[in-house]
Amino acid sequence: MSAAPQSGAVAPAPKSIGSDDYALSRVPRDKRFGFWSMLLQWLAQSGSISQFTLGATIGVGMTFGDAFLAFTLGAVILEVVIFAIGLAGMREGLATPMLTRWVGFGRNGSALVSFVIAVSLVGWFGVQNKIFGDSVSELVGGPSWMWCVLAGIAITALVIFGFRYMANFAKVVTPLFFGMVAFSVIRTLNDHSFSDLVHSPPPGETIPLAVAATAIAGGYMTGAIVSPEMTRYNRKGSHVFLQSASSMILSEYIVGLTGVLLGHLVKSSEVSHIVLSTSGAFGVLVVLMSTAKINDWNLYGSSLGVVNFFQVVFNKRVHRGAVTIVLGIAGTVLSAVGIMSHFTEFLTILGVAIPPIGGIIVAEYWVVKRMRKPLDETREAQTLPAHSPTWVPMSIVIWIAAFCVGKFYDGGIPALNSLATAFVLYSALGLLGWIKPYGTSVLADEQDEQDRPAPAARTTTPVGAA
Repeated sequence: MSAAPQSGAVAPAPKSIGSDDYALSRVPRDKRFGFWSMLLQWLAQSGSISQFTLGATIGVGMTFGDAFLAFTLGAVILEVVIFAIGLAGMREGLATPMLTRWVGFGRNGSALVSFVIAVSLVGWFGVQNKIFGDSVSELVGGPSWMWCVLAGIAITALVIFGFRYMANFAKVVTPLFFGMVAFSVIRTLNDHSFSDLVHSPPPGETIPLAVAATAIAGGYMTGAIVSPEMTRYNRKGSHVFLQSASSMILSEYIVGLTGVLLGHLVKSSEVSHIVLSTSGAFGVLVVLMSTAKINDWNLYGSSLGVVNFFQVVFNKRVHRGAVTIVLGIAGTVLSAVGIMSHFTEFLTILGVAIPPIGGIIVAEYWVVKRMRKPLDETREAQTLPAHSPTWVPMSIVIWIAAFCVGKFYDGGIPALNSLATAFVLYSALGLLGWIKPYGTSVLADEQDEQDRPAPAARTTTPVGAA
């Protein structure tokens, strides 16, 4: 039996409900998932009525050909970002908050990254939950707050038990959603000429290509930055590319462009009734389940950010399951009383603040490569480095500068502008040797092990593993 932890060390997390899901460690190789299970997780992110609505909104203001270009631009941008960041997450088995300790930001900087990501994702969880409640209220009756509470409880219960349960849920929801949508859309379009819809002029005010691409790429950019939350469970880099590319093809080209055709057909962005009216109560249930499947990732990503934040700032290791309960209750209550709808503008600002994190990660991990050496040295052993940089001040400066470009420069896509600015600045300054870490921090769990008497036999459990 080991001695009690010394003063200042972080004790292992107590047993708690749900799964800690390797919140503070690498995901072991033997705990990762196969190609098809992960593919369904990726495809589940495409299964939303809101994507049809986005396509219809673009279709109202663009020809089919122009819409195709807009979706292509958005898909390419997103896929490049997802693959570059997601591949790093797969190689290291780490989520974005932990990855940033050794990739660009240092220990204390990772706490700031975690805070921004956690606030943004739990905020969007509340906003989406509110939209969910309002939609169900309109479809089947009952007060919106009641549906918000029921949905919030259901999603929180799912996320508490972690990635494996979320993957199993995706196996059920994803085929049901796309099967139901295919039936409804084909049935509707069969009565009209496909050629006429493709070549018909946009029925509404023209939408510029840049504006459409902004809506497509910018709307999911935060999700792209936190893609390691999912890809850390992948086994191969080729799987990351094939699965994320499949999700982009389904989401942008099939779902999005189908929405464009529906927008041309009804001459409005209000196309959700087409799916719901032809599918009955079963269709409503499937749509609700698919919406929950997308929103669970907001809560899951937020919980991982909070766990890292607490370890760095308060030197306390909290269980991810317990954090999920607190965040789920907070987001659910705020959505039920209608407060979250007032935070949309603030969350949009965070949507410009988060992409530079991705730009810095990509620049450091794939171009500069000056801070990731400890990860390279410990990857094969599936442990974490014993030390990490404490601060990387220049990264914070670059982050602020990139945010200002994304926020105040009027041209292009704001989220992409801030990401590209961070990538270029970090790459240039890093290669010139101007980006230097300051201080060294001992990994809390590793310090805990060092302070204990050596046992007769050491296990090889990765540092921080649940």
